[in-house]
Amino acid sequence: MAPRSLVSTRVHSALPAPASSTLVHPVAVVLAKYPYPYRAMLTICSDLDETPDRTVYREIARFLNTTDSTLMGPGVGLELGNSIFFLMPRNQFSYFGTDEAGRDMVRTMIRSGHIDCLHSYGDHARTRQDAQRVLAELDKHRCELSVWVDHSKSPTNFGPDIMVGSGDVPTSAAYHADLTLRHGVRYVWRGRTSSIIGQNAPIGVRSVAAMFHREHPRPSVRTMAKQVAKLWLGSCAHPQWEMHALNQVCRPSTLRDGQRIWEFMRSNPHWAGPGRGDTADEIACVLTVNMLNALVRSEGVCVLYTHLGKVRNPHRPLGESAQAALRRLAGMHSSRRIFVTTTHRLLRYLTVRDSLRVSGHRTGGRVMITIGPVEDPVFGAFMPSPDDLIGLTFVLERCEVVTLSSGSGQIIGCDVFHNGDKTIASVPWKPLVFPDFD
Repeated sequence: MAPRSLVSTRVHSALPAPASSTLVHPVAVVLAKYPYPYRAMLTICSDLDETPDRTVYREIARFLNTTDSTLMGPGVGLELGNSIFFLMPRNQFSYFGTDEAGRDMVRTMIRSGHIDCLHSYGDHARTRQDAQRVLAELDKHRCELSVWVDHSKSPTNFGPDIMVGSGDVPTSAAYHADLTLRHGVRYVWRGRTSSIIGQNAPIGVRSVAAMFHREHPRPSVRTMAKQVAKLWLGSCAHPQWEMHALNQVCRPSTLRDGQRIWEFMRSNPHWAGPGRGDTADEIACVLTVNMLNALVRSEGVCVLYTHLGKVRNPHRPLGESAQAALRRLAGMHSSRRIFVTTTHRLLRYLTVRDSLRVSGHRTGGRVMITIGPVEDPVFGAFMPSPDDLIGLTFVLERCEVVTLSSGSGQIIGCDVFHNGDKTIASVPWKPLVFPDFD
């Protein structure tokens, strides 16, 4: 048997065998949970609230995504995105609140994939016309965003219970859901945040006990009690807490106008609760050695809730402790334990992986794995593009040669490994290229 961390429990139904005069035998193919050989997956899903200006915004992105010299020293060279909003007070960085150089930077980073979340349309967006203005600007510059994150109490929010918005209520002046989904938004966060380390993993006593902090016993016990209450209410089908009980990153959901979306849940396992430790200075209290090791043990996924733009010193946005925490995370990625990528790429990977149909057929010592459609339960079936397949890892009984192909017969490049009695074919991850702003 392959290690538990290698293979998911989902076995995909076979497609019809290819026509051939040679004897062909069907072969069972399963998908690994994560890109091989990683055992967990993480993204930092940062809301840009209170980011002071475009220089701070850019330097944080450069530190996260490059190894270049920054205001904080050499960057950590990960692959992480950021969010953007458009209509905000002047004291916070936003698209329409910055200068033309800032707007050009935002557009460039959207196209490169390093801005991947709409953090609502902003505090000053209150009507459908405001949303139309934003979307027209994005369309004009051929920029598309697929992830929506509700913001505070913004009128354009989608969350009816936690974030109190009406962006998906057709009778509301702020209604825009039809326009926003038509633009390309597929994944929506509506305020649900867990204290559990590792989603898409079973919840046990150890999951809850991990919240206890010896130096802060009372607040950490309160956090444990609140999370247990959420789990219990969710198990009783309370709509606000169902995702907590399921402990799933993504689930199909329906907006109030009847449109279907992928709703996702974020996590912030700070000992004082998910509303604490969510700034640049405090991220070191979250990305601890214990937290990262626990994520690997759970073989789970973390969409980390934070605000990296909430900084004390704009001339050095990330302090020593934050830098150390992010270098720690980079070390876990480079040692091939925790796979780190942007929010959009992580969510797309999970939803494609869980809905993809594949088949395997053996001829002698050669196996052909054929990629079928993605049977997306929210947006319908589609044939995946090469970019949709990056990181997917296919596991089968050991064979001499394995080839991966699309339904049309196009060969898809993959790296092949042999692990005991298993053969592993993994589609290489195509890294994002961070823009050069020099």
